[in-house]
Amino acid sequence: MRKKVRKRHKETKWYKLDNTANIFPVITNESMANVYRLSVTLKEEINPELLQTALDEILPWFNVFRVRLRRGIFWYYFETNHKDAPKVAEEVDFPCRYIDSNSNNHYMFRVTYYKNRINLEVFHVLTDGMGGFNFLKELTYQYLRLSHPELVDTVSDTLCSDTSLDDEDSYLKNYKKSAQKQYKTEKAFIIKDEKLNPMEMGVFHGYINIPQLKEECKKMGVSINQFLVGTLIWSVYKEALHESPSEKAINICVPVNLRPYFDSITTRNFFAVLSASFKPGKENYTYEEVMMEVAADLKSQTNKENLEKLFSYNVANEKRIIVRAVPLFIKNIAIKAVFRASARANTATLTNMGSVDIRDEYEGFIEKFHVILSVSARQNLKCAVCSYNETLAFSFSSYLSGTSIQKTFFRKISEKGINVSIESNGVYYE
Repeated sequence: MRKKVRKRHKETKWYKLDNTANIFPVITNESMANVYRLSVTLKEEINPELLQTALDEILPWFNVFRVRLRRGIFWYYFETNHKDAPKVAEEVDFPCRYIDSNSNNHYMFRVTYYKNRINLEVFHVLTDGMGGFNFLKELTYQYLRLSHPELVDTVSDTLCSDTSLDDEDSYLKNYKKSAQKQYKTEKAFIIKDEKLNPMEMGVFHGYINIPQLKEECKKMGVSINQFLVGTLIWSVYKEALHESPSEKAINICVPVNLRPYFDSITTRNFFAVLSASFKPGKENYTYEEVMMEVAADLKSQTNKENLEKLFSYNVANEKRIIVRAVPLFIKNIAIKAVFRASARANTATLTNMGSVDIRDEYEGFIEKFHVILSVSARQNLKCAVCSYNETLAFSFSSYLSGTSIQKTFFRKISEKGINVSIESNGVYYE
């Protein structure tokens, strides 16, 4: 059964922010946007008028995106946004810029295009990458049906039956009241270098052959995610620490999609964050030594019981009556303090969105996907991954002028006999 595209109606609803979302309105500003980008590259140039029509037609379905942010006495909250969809525009800025909702019809996402690429940029307060891809795929399908009317002869002009519209708070549904604090606050090693010009961001995309990658991971006895995180830590150790001992660990923040563990199909935020750690106590660790230590660390954390503990502590705190009764301006002070402590505990972030599944009818029109994360003052380097067909797209975003970590990362993978091709947004070659 398929869902018919519906017209906007005027019913207004109010939604509590999920537990993860509560932090973003407090810590976000122009220098720390907390915006991520999901992109789909088609095999044809984008028609902006049709893209706007596609957005206008699908937005009324997605309550998670059709909201504005409000400030209450005790918490921020969402309210249904009845304004027209934000205007689609050609990309002219660097990725993942701060979203000023006041100039965006009060929406907290934007849709841009560049040649044959559609970009969806989302303020993380709305949803995580899985919720974002849920929306981007439907936007792409609707655009392709408009630009290729012959498609309607083989597919219905409606939302797909496997597109989730669920907006439950899965944190609230699955948390355990007795959870104890799990996350680390010990200071981690910070990557430092000369910075790019203000508001610039450098991007590297590496396209990695998945069958060859799987074969190498099998040889090493690690998962793809463990391999990528381990190789990233090795690259930081080699290029930023120059293979020397360090009193501070290299900690990589690794978000994990919780939906498979808790049978959830929510389109709101639902992830927990692991910390993959390597503390070099001597000189000249080998790549294999670093990989094995990091893989074991990640494996020990990646289970339902641990993931449940990670988010339950925060939700349980939020539910305490004394916390609920504290005015928002006081909560904001506490939230900022907690964030500063946790931010110091991470060197970089690597998020893996996994495989992007596209319905067969649309595959012939689509070339590739990307994910890009905005960076912040304390994390000058972030990484995002997604896969489509037999290619994994690994994307670095950085405010730093140096590129030695990125180059070492891709060079090490290539040395393993895995085909890698690289492109950038040109910042480093100007």
